[in-house]
Amino acid sequence: MAVGILGTGSYLPAQVVTNVDLAARVPDADPDWVARKTLIEARRFAAPDEAASDLAAHAARAALEHAGVAAAEIDYVVVATSTGDSPQPPTSNLVQNLIGADRAACFDVNAVCAGWVFALGVANGLVATNPGALVLVIAVDVYSRILDFGDRRTAVLFGDGAGAAVVGAVPDGFGIIDLDLTSNGAANGLIYVKAGGSRLPASPETVAAGEHYFRMNGRGVRDFVATAVPPALTALLARSGRKAGDVDHFVPHQANGIMLQELVTAAGLESARTHLTLQRYGNVGSASLPVTLDDANRSGAFRPGDLVLLAGFGGGMSLGACLLRWGR
Repeated sequence: MAVGILGTGSYLPAQVVTNVDLAARVPDADPDWVARKTLIEARRFAAPDEAASDLAAHAARAALEHAGVAAAEIDYVVVATSTGDSPQPPTSNLVQNLIGADRAACFDVNAVCAGWVFALGVANGLVATNPGALVLVIAVDVYSRILDFGDRRTAVLFGDGAGAAVVGAVPDGFGIIDLDLTSNGAANGLIYVKAGGSRLPASPETVAAGEHYFRMNGRGVRDFVATAVPPALTALLARSGRKAGDVDHFVPHQANGIMLQELVTAAGLESARTHLTLQRYGNVGSASLPVTLDDANRSGAFRPGDLVLLAGFGGGMSLGACLLRWGR
């Protein structure tokens, strides 16, 4: 049975934070330097009364409306996030309550910025083994709450937002062609939040030391993307008897504009249309890929039968890639 995307949605908070705005908070974050090094010009920050579940619920409602599906029809709600409302309960349960998906089973997935593709893989399996099931796959991150605005290397990159899709059965010849998920636990130190878990619980000392902030080895991440992502995409395409030149659209995680330019070249995807939203929204963590997918979809970029390649990569380190043929 073919499994695919029935509708997409996204939500970005109202507050726009430009590079000029950010320069007032981040030492040495010259606006021109940020734009030149990342291609990011602005990002969105959640309002003080907005949490991950609120953003996710907005995106979910948009995806449901686009798919023509009622919340009460959803069988599963899967939320990919590394910045949930709280350690417990799962953010997905909060979203379920907000949107009225009362009959759905709910759980969260954490593969950091690769999370939405991992969640899509779970949804693919759920629908394949339960024909007729409908899965609401959401990614949401609120990185503004865990950024150290004294760290120029990370504070200029991230924003807040949510993206979603309704996944279910689609006509034969459309939907997911192949999907691959990989992880490299040996590289776990490239992206992390040190404190707040069972190894280093919250305490006045950890808070004072800033150990609840997001940390990233930018050079190490760039090396991981350069060495791991192109061969993974090539292998995924080869398994389905295709090559990079066959791809019509490339939708990657919106990590850094310069990095993505290098990735497109290394993966041989120059003939595909690469979709970017990072200029407006920055790196929205796990949500950046579905936000960009929804942006491309609603702009009319996708035509029935187009080959769309998705690539998410992030902390862990984790990598998720998916090839699908677009069509309702």
